[in-house]
Amino acid sequence: MIGAGKIKQYSNVLDKPLSKGKQEVSSSAFAFLFSELVQYNQTQVDNIAELERRLEDAGYAVGARVLELLCHRDKGNRRETRLLGILSFVHSTVWKVLFGKVADSLEKGTEHEDEYMISEKELLVNRFISIPKDMGTFNCGAFVAGIVRGVLDGAGFPAVVTAHFVPMEGQHRPRTTILIKFGEEVLRREARLEHGNFNDLVKAIIATPVDS
Repeated sequence: MIGAGKIKQYSNVLDKPLSKGKQEVSSSAFAFLFSELVQYNQTQVDNIAELERRLEDAGYAVGARVLELLCHRDKGNRRETRLLGILSFVHSTVWKVLFGKVADSLEKGTEHEDEYMISEKELLVNRFISIPKDMGTFNCGAFVAGIVRGVLDGAGFPAVVTAHFVPMEGQHRPRTTILIKFGEEVLRREARLEHGNFNDLVKAIIATPVDS
């Protein structure tokens, strides 16, 4: 029989392989669903700040599930323990699963040690949304900020995550920057790990025999 063959059975949805890139959902389907999400939440609030908060909460739930899926399938349930490791995981692995590409840039804040920024010239959630003038600086990137916060929180890196428009010279549309401000406990833990690694390196050097 043409096309007949064994079909691999999966006992758990977490065991099913992730398809790659844009094979997951078409852009038009996503645009329709996301537009409905925004419009529904808009009817439930009285101001832009509350609308962005609701979108962030919706994204947070997505981020928590994305983290579980990726850790189970790609990392054997291992979690990142270092700050740069989790940032790289979000910037590359998570972004590829969500948007089919690595984020345009990952930068460290110049004024504050606890701040990092992930930027996109044209974030997908802002590409298909037409914002009325009376809604001012409303940013649908709040949904993605929520996803990032969900991933970070689930991985043990609590942070305040917000979305901002940043004007770009020569571009009609501003880029979207996801600003990540880590909690103090994250920085203290990172400092302890750095100190521990340095001590281990010193011990290793001392313990290494010197050739006569």
